[in-house]
Amino acid sequence: MLKLDKLVKTYNTGDQALKSVVLEIPQGQVLALIGPSGAGKSTLIRCINRLVEPTSGTVHLDGVELTRLGSGALRRDRRRMGMIFQEYALVERLTVMENVLSGRLGYVGFWRSFLRKFPQSDVDNAYRLLDRVGLLHMADKRADELSGGQRQRVGICRALIQDPALLLVDEPTASLDPKTSRQIMRLIVELCSERGLAAIINIHDVALAKMFVQRVVGLESGAIVFDGAPDDLTPDMLTHIYGEEDWEATIEKVTDAEEEAAQ
Repeated sequence: MLKLDKLVKTYNTGDQALKSVVLEIPQGQVLALIGPSGAGKSTLIRCINRLVEPTSGTVHLDGVELTRLGSGALRRDRRRMGMIFQEYALVERLTVMENVLSGRLGYVGFWRSFLRKFPQSDVDNAYRLLDRVGLLHMADKRADELSGGQRQRVGICRALIQDPALLLVDEPTASLDPKTSRQIMRLIVELCSERGLAAIINIHDVALAKMFVQRVVGLESGAIVFDGAPDDLTPDMLTHIYGEEDWEATIEKVTDAEEEAAQ
């Protein structure tokens, strides 16, 4: 379980990005984090793994208080939090397999990582993950030869090979076309279900969030203003979070049959 208690982030400018955020996410739950730009979504994700240091409050993951850990212990516990990035964060000149195996760098010694000498069990697991996401045939291709959707699948494999307890996903579909966006969201949710993983997905696309996740949390100016089931995310609530819009049209769901017909 992930537990955030009164999490606050105030920058040196005095801007408060997070305002006493209280949140619990049980094992296996996939949560979408929505809100306008500047609402604090990316800051929240990065405070959890302390890429951004919280100003106050606590973060617990499976009983471990991450906000109290020193640098060495934090490096070890970050292995339990897989991160999937909007811009993929792949090493372009490395192969797909090498990028996936980079997710094991926190587990192998310096020389093994420097020489890219990974245990056979890690290599076997990387092949299984690539097969699961449909990229086994591209294991030896360079990352810069891939499409956006393929790159995001590599990023998903890299996060999962860490064997995490939690996935932190930052705008996974922002650079993708609508069809690929649905495929990536479906894949993330399916993999979390298969592995019993909790996940926080920072996402701007409200329709995608409503289609795929179990729970939606809405942020506005650093504070939680909605926490509930996707079907409870009414046009009035979306107006409160984002402002005026024709939300009835915006949140219209795309069924699988419609998606297939559009292919």
